[in-house]
Amino acid sequence: MSKPLVLIGAGEFAQIACEYFEHDSNYDVVAFSVERDHLAQPLLANRPVVAYETLETYYPPTDVDVFVAIPASQLNRLRTRFYQDAKRKGYRFATYVSTRAFVWRNAELGENSFIFEGNVIQPFVRIGNNCILWSGNHVGHRTVVRDNVFVASHAVISGYCEIGQNSFVGVNATFNDHVIVAADNVIGAGALVTRDTEPGRVYVGSPARAVPDKSSLDVRL
Repeated sequence: MSKPLVLIGAGEFAQIACEYFEHDSNYDVVAFSVERDHLAQPLLANRPVVAYETLETYYPPTDVDVFVAIPASQLNRLRTRFYQDAKRKGYRFATYVSTRAFVWRNAELGENSFIFEGNVIQPFVRIGNNCILWSGNHVGHRTVVRDNVFVASHAVISGYCEIGQNSFVGVNATFNDHVIVAADNVIGAGALVTRDTEPGRVYVGSPARAVPDKSSLDVRL
């Protein structure tokens, strides 16, 4: 039997997540939820949109699972805020793994994470809670992706790497073996990361260098 699921969010990613959960999982999306100030329409994809402030009344934690379908906004802070708040309310979280992704049997995936098609996740990889891996990434053996990370498409993360919490990895970024990416990093599209990084920085280029005097929190995502 399918499980009822509420998607927190009503933007493009929420609508994409609805498609994937509905047609490639054992979940049945029953509603969307946003904060009252952002409630612009009563229906989305023929499903009700309810105010997040009243979510427990209409869809209590005993009746539904949730997924926070918010992308990398505010360097993943917005998605993380809802994830942590819904967890405090007692909700269980869905994790989506595409049937067209390759995930080795002993890889570990956290809750409220979303693994799109074409991802290759090798042995002994650990992916934390509240992570999004868009389509076509390679995550090499023994790599650890910390909580609240967003990896855009076609990144190559080699073996024994670590991607720090809250970080954003742009399309086509490449990481050498054993690289440790610090927390709150923004790794630009096409960057080649050959050495460990510092927290809160923006890295671009090949080889990647930190952008002077620029905080990752200043990047609009």
